[in-house]
Amino acid sequence: MGLIETTRGLLPGAGGTQRLPRCLGVALAKELIFTGRRLNGAQARELGLVNHAVAQNEEGNAAYHRALALAQEILPQAPIAVRLGKVAIDRGMEVDIASGMAIEQMCYAQNIPTQDRLEGMAAFREKRAPKFVGK
Repeated sequence: MGLIETTRGLLPGAGGTQRLPRCLGVALAKELIFTGRRLNGAQARELGLVNHAVAQNEEGNAAYHRALALAQEILPQAPIAVRLGKVAIDRGMEVDIASGMAIEQMCYAQNIPTQDRLEGMAAFREKRAPKFVGK
């Protein structure tokens, strides 16, 4: 993977010049964009561009199976809390930290009255697995 546009006389479009520096920092993003260097999965993992790198299997679906395993870890969690966490992270990253904290507080306030939060607290007290229903 890589932003190879400079090797073809172009500059990265579709947000490449904006997203990569936010992920890796300006200096490393410039190096990768200016050189058009390609990275393998292990290198991308080492730099923090991807969360997981897997060796390909004979069927060619190793990445699919790793993604499925991750989804299976997320699935039992409280769906409203997961959704609101995604909102807080995504919107919070677009603004300054104080505004991000305000977004988080708004999301937290939306989660407080949910049945899932009450179920999660009850399950914790009763030392059992929660049964979330998405309400």
